[in-house]
Amino acid sequence: MEAERLLLIVEDDAAFARTLGRSFERRGYTVLLAANRDEVATLLQTRSPRYAVVDLKLSGEASGLACVQLLNRHDPAMLIVVLTGFASIATAVEAIKLGACHYLAKPSNTDDIEAAFGRAEGDTDIELTNRSTSIKTLEWERIHETLAETGFNISETARRLGMHRRTLARKLVKQQVK
Repeated sequence: MEAERLLLIVEDDAAFARTLGRSFERRGYTVLLAANRDEVATLLQTRSPRYAVVDLKLSGEASGLACVQLLNRHDPAMLIVVLTGFASIATAVEAIKLGACHYLAKPSNTDDIEAAFGRAEGDTDIELTNRSTSIKTLEWERIHETLAETGFNISETARRLGMHRRTLARKLVKQQVK
């Protein structure tokens, strides 16, 4: 029974990881915690979770996308939800391509995450809008796409975008990205 409700949380914010873990434990899950890709690899040697919640940006400018890829290679049937304060189309697409079943922007709670596990198949009836994307949104998407390409290296992202590093840092602060 444990394998059916075994959940791995990959989050470098220890307080948030513990809080989220306790919330899932109250719902009957057995929770494992990891803070980076190396800890995930070590856990996968002895455990095989059915569910995973992965933060997109881990400490040391590491990308949670590497964890998603590792988890999907370990078990393609694992339901993986990427949880992030760095929500963008570029990173969402990459997360799904690497094996995530869903992508949620912070703040998201246990209900949102558990519902995302249940919506792994996708919805063909989702409403399509005719609203065009704003210039600010397009700029933010391009910044995120380049951040993901560079492994969240701010200096290299600024160089590729042709802007000063401090300008990029100010833009990131304005978006209050965690």
